[in-house]
Amino acid sequence: MTLDWVTLLPLIFMAVMGLALLAYVILDGYDLGVGLLLPFATDAEKDVMISSIGPFWDANETWLVLGIGVLLVAFPLAHGLVLSALYLPVAVMLIGLILRGVSFDFRVKARAARKEMWNRFFALGSLMAAAAQGWMLGRYLTAFDKGLWPTLFSLLIALTLPTAYAMLGAGWLIMKTEDALQLKAVRWARLVLWPMGAAMLGISLATPLVSPPVFDKWFAMPQFLGLLPIPVACAAAFFAAFHVTGRENVVKAGYGWVVFASTVLIFVLSFLGLAYSIYPYIVIDKLTVWQAASAHESLVFIFVGVAITLPAIIVYTVFMYRVFWGKARDLTYGL
Repeated sequence: MTLDWVTLLPLIFMAVMGLALLAYVILDGYDLGVGLLLPFATDAEKDVMISSIGPFWDANETWLVLGIGVLLVAFPLAHGLVLSALYLPVAVMLIGLILRGVSFDFRVKARAARKEMWNRFFALGSLMAAAAQGWMLGRYLTAFDKGLWPTLFSLLIALTLPTAYAMLGAGWLIMKTEDALQLKAVRWARLVLWPMGAAMLGISLATPLVSPPVFDKWFAMPQFLGLLPIPVACAAAFFAAFHVTGRENVVKAGYGWVVFASTVLIFVLSFLGLAYSIYPYIVIDKLTVWQAASAHESLVFIFVGVAITLPAIIVYTVFMYRVFWGKARDLTYGL
């Protein structure tokens, strides 16, 4: 294949879309995880937990908008196929995200008797969004095939993806909180670590079984040897998190960040494995990147906008995290 500009530009847009969705899964994943863990905290701890994500959670969703926007304008055929097949779970996810936004604001403005209700809605919205995203991932990996096994596979991911988000959320709280809440977050991480690991392992083993092309890519020689570092690195990251969560003195010594970093590494490696599995398709076995792409002239025009927008989002995100980094305190709102 000749890598001229016409051939390369769709790949660039696919990389941008992949980067945006990976950033969304990690960044919004931890605040969805905090929402999932909210029911297990005391009232005072809930305020600190919300405070820990307050400056970030809304901006994290910018990456979802960017990823879906690139899919819409750069790959309209794929957008039509994917969104039409996932209309209902997308609606559930959006309802969940809206419910989270409403609850975030109303929980502090409502009377004390109503505050717990909004806390529950915030947790419910987090669960709806996480489960819907898991179902969408499962349907995507099975190329939207109908039948018992693709449905069960999608259901498995819908049930287990929230545990991965909860692990991200617990790791975030370990970094951002102190004292009793930090130690409680360590215990939460310890509890969800094994379900997350089992879910990741199950998905990794099941995906090649439901997709013969993916099986051929991973288990043919010599590719198998070249790809072996990915599962090995995931296992190392898993046991690093396992080691830290089992030793509170390590967390108190300032190494609690290892839990979050290890979970992020597992997400990144899983994403790279997924990208390798589906390439060159944007919809597995149905549409390649080039078949789904817009006309070259349109991509050139869109590229100018993305070249301005993407660096601006990255700079803003880095600046925001730098400004608001540090331990979370009790939640306060300016008048």
